[in-house]
Amino acid sequence: MTAPDYRARMIPVRGGELAVGSWGPEEGPTILAVHGVTASHMTWPYLSEALPGVRIIAPDLRGRGRSNRLPGPYGMPSHADDLAAVLDAFGVERPVVVGHSMGGFASVVFAHRHPERVAELVLVDGGLPLTVPEGMSDADFTRAVLGPAQERLSMTFPTRAAYVEFWKEHPAFADDLNDVVLDYIDYDLDGSEPELRPSTSYQAVAEDSAELSGSDSVMSALTGMTHDATFLRAPRGLMNAAPLYTSEQVAGWAERFPRISTLEVDDVNHYTIVLGGRGAREVAAVVQDALARAEKKAGV
Repeated sequence: MTAPDYRARMIPVRGGELAVGSWGPEEGPTILAVHGVTASHMTWPYLSEALPGVRIIAPDLRGRGRSNRLPGPYGMPSHADDLAAVLDAFGVERPVVVGHSMGGFASVVFAHRHPERVAELVLVDGGLPLTVPEGMSDADFTRAVLGPAQERLSMTFPTRAAYVEFWKEHPAFADDLNDVVLDYIDYDLDGSEPELRPSTSYQAVAEDSAELSGSDSVMSALTGMTHDATFLRAPRGLMNAAPLYTSEQVAGWAERFPRISTLEVDDVNHYTIVLGGRGAREVAAVVQDALARAEKKAGV
């Protein structure tokens, strides 16, 4: 189901090359799209479909997808500097940056480390520190939040069909294992039969997840935020049940960080807010508004 305007390339970064996919026209408005903790750039086809005429540039973050051979250290500052390298390679100065899940954290830190490279932020169910329940260690919290996603990284699969069957049991996709999700699943595999495995590096996930409850880099970026940002909340979480963020938590962070406005996307979970057509259209509407503001500020 790869769109005719989809392109893939490799760009040089610390330690090797970063894989990047893009959709849309070579010229015109551009967004930089940053995926989640165990995902890849194949998160974004629905958003591209909902934004005709807009170029989406989307890397596989260090340790994921076809960038999974890149060495550590990982963490949000490393991802932020890789994102700057992506923009340099594409000759893009100041796009709207869209981050989903952990990609929201990387986007916030990117805006802090490279403020001149960001027009505005759209944070899709990510980027605000997750609340650790009292008495729970950070490691236990990470396992509780990521749970099956972390477990999947240690598994092997004899065939691609077996991996699809595994995903069919995932509550987030029980009612919507669409063609975009199937492409996402297929791209995720590394190796060859009968030893296929998810492409994401467990070490990358471990290092990055340690920042999700609010590392120094994340908190410094949020406290010193100089860009407008919109946070979109999914009312259901990774397992299609309890949300990653409650509405009260989001309201509390928005009060603390006044440059962040908030919006709830009805009837989506943490995945289908971007990997479902309706969720992606809601995100696209927010992105269009951000692009319009960016163009007005630039005097275009």
